[in-house]
This record gives sequence, C-alpha cells and structure tokens, in this order.
Amino acid sequence: MATLQAAKVRRLAESGRVEFGPLAFYHPLIADGDTPVRTGIQTSAPGYVAPMHFHPYVELLFIIEGEAEVWLQGDEAKPQRLAAGDCVALPANVPHSFRTVGDKPMRLLGIHSNPDRVVTYLDRESDAQGYPVLDAELKPAS
Repeated sequence: MATLQAAKVRRLAESGRVEFGPLAFYHPLIADGDTPVRTGIQTSAPGYVAPMHFHPYVELLFIIEGEAEVWLQGDEAKPQRLAAGDCVALPANVPHSFRTVGDKPMRLLGIHSNPDRVVTYLDRESDAQGYPVLDAELKPAS
C-alpha cells in the first residue's frame, strides 16, 4: 500500500517578507527547497522596474492584480502587457525584466521551476537565496 504524503500548505499571512528595493517586496510561499517548484508573491508599487536578470530554469509570472509589462533582453521596445489573470513563461537563461504599469500596485505569483531560487542579475549581486543584496536604504549594495 502506498504511503500517503501530507499536502504542503503555506499561508501568505505567515510568510516572511523580503525587500526588493524601495518599491517592491516578496513573500516566499512554497520555498523550502524540497519541492520541484518554488513560489512566492511579489508586490510592486507604481514605478517599479525589476532589474534585468535571468534564471537557469523557466519562470512563470501570474498577475494577481494590477498591470505589468514584461520583456526579454533586446525586446525592451516591444514589452508584452499583462493584466490580472494573465501569465507569462520566461525562458531559461534569457535575461528579462518587468515593470508595474499604471497608478495601482501590481501583485504577481512567481513560479520557479526549480526547488531553489537561483537568480543572476546583470547589474547587482544576489545573496545565497537568490535575493538582491541591498544596503540600509534598500538600494543595491556596492
């Protein structure tokens, strides 16, 4: 007889908060490295632009509320606009970015097809958990 495994439940209200700079923060959800995917909710204020970065795996961004524009490196002049309910799959090892559009905050569910968050930023360092290294003013550490 097969052994039953317990469902893994993570609650947003109980998750930690990781600062992504003065205009955005992230709540890791399924993010302890023992599942084949990793998830989290990012909240970004108007004016936020994610630094150009890439992952060695596919990343999915599902817009929960607000609007965003997303683009791959080289296609900055042709961003794809996303609204609540839209999802984009970003290819592995291709630098990409996104920004909040409009005057309302944007929330997204990020789904990393990897047990761990692995990020390479083109203009800043990341820590061992794949988060940007920031100084006390939430600016990229130099």
